[in-house]
Amino acid sequence: MTYLVTDACVKCKFMDCVEVCPVDCFYEGENFLVISPDDCIDCGVCEPECPVDAIVADTEDTPDGKWLTINADYAKVWPNITVKGEPPADRADYETQAGKFEKYFSPEPASRSLT
Repeated sequence: MTYLVTDACVKCKFMDCVEVCPVDCFYEGENFLVISPDDCIDCGVCEPECPVDAIVADTEDTPDGKWLTINADYAKVWPNITVKGEPPADRADYETQAGKFEKYFSPEPASRSLT
């Protein structure tokens, strides 16, 4: 089992989860984070740290495995991060929106990498 980052992270990217991860399995895109399923040890310490409930166990994924695929694919191409950065200044405008992945997701890697 692994934990996954879902839709709620898009354009919020709080990153509290990054600091508590004991195995540094977070990767950063321009407006979204992902967890590497290959590196995650299923400890679950990241899940309660997310103020928008964007992190879920893979058992809560969609039936087609959408979030597992997205997390696995982007963890291979985005930079690994181990230090919390600043969330977007306009995150409050997006925190409660649904369907953010389809509306706003950027496949681009983050422009900074903190390790």
